[in-house]
Amino acid sequence: MSKRNAKIWMVRAGRGSVLIDEFINKEIVAIGWNELGKLPKSLDYEGLKNKLRTVYPDDVDGRINQSTGQLWKLFKDFSKGDKVITYDSNARVYYLGEIISDYQYSDVFEYHHYRKVEWYDEPVQRDFLEMESKNTLGSILTIFEVPNKIWEELHQLHPGYISDEELKGFEEARKHFEAQELQQLKEDAVFRSLEFIKDIVFSLSWQDSEKLVAGVLRAMGYKTRLTGRGADLGSDIIASPDGLEMLEPIIKVEVKHKVKSKGKIGAPDLRNFIGGLRLPTKGIYVSTTGFSKDAKIEAERANFQITLVDLDRLVELIIEYYDLLDQETKALVPLKKIYWPI
Repeated sequence: MSKRNAKIWMVRAGRGSVLIDEFINKEIVAIGWNELGKLPKSLDYEGLKNKLRTVYPDDVDGRINQSTGQLWKLFKDFSKGDKVITYDSNARVYYLGEIISDYQYSDVFEYHHYRKVEWYDEPVQRDFLEMESKNTLGSILTIFEVPNKIWEELHQLHPGYISDEELKGFEEARKHFEAQELQQLKEDAVFRSLEFIKDIVFSLSWQDSEKLVAGVLRAMGYKTRLTGRGADLGSDIIASPDGLEMLEPIIKVEVKHKVKSKGKIGAPDLRNFIGGLRLPTKGIYVSTTGFSKDAKIEAERANFQITLVDLDRLVELIIEYYDLLDQETKALVPLKKIYWPI
């Protein structure tokens, strides 16, 4: 096969790279499913799938299909002259090589189905790669084809083709670029997570949306009372420091959750809410569909202190006070904290 037509393959050295030493020292890449025995050259794709079903009868169809695809790549798709990459997750380096044999089978190795490989002398450090390349090579599949541009990037970074001075300059430039790219990834991840949380909140029933708002207020230090729909002049929640409405501030909360109409709250809705307030009561109007411009003006010129909370603001409050929410409220919006490098 000519170099121009050579394919590039990623082959993982087992979970946690446990087979990396065998791969490099024995000059192979290998894959499991040892119980199948040696695969005959005449075996076709459907024959391999049927063989897997026979040997692994407890595997569901999806797993059988995935196993067939992985085995077939090493068995038939690989060709002598193809390039191959494997990863040492402990040393955080990629080894590059070239496939130099047809499919072979041996019980001498941990994984019996294998191809011989001529490995390059030195690995390439993962830290020097672009973020996009890291993401591509981070696929959880045991075997997958890799774009040519990633191979070219790895090849250019190989110690045999770059001087120490060039490597140092490249590393500094890469760190600067990666910091910017990491910040962009962080912003994208935060945006997506906020949208997912909004999806959860918007899917709640109107009853649960009221319970959610009450739970957030409790996390903020208030005692709350759900009034029952339509009661107490339109307010759904009464919040106060003592729960008996003897200490200020006493807050009446209206929660509108227009799942079906998705219409914004208008000025007439605000006027109706404000009409039910009495000094020294304050008001919070929560709308998961937002507020019209006229409604915002109505709230600003009201004789009472009115706070408008749309879906974005509600999600901000949920995140800010999530650790203080009671279990009943957390169950409405179940979230898991993840950590991001700073």
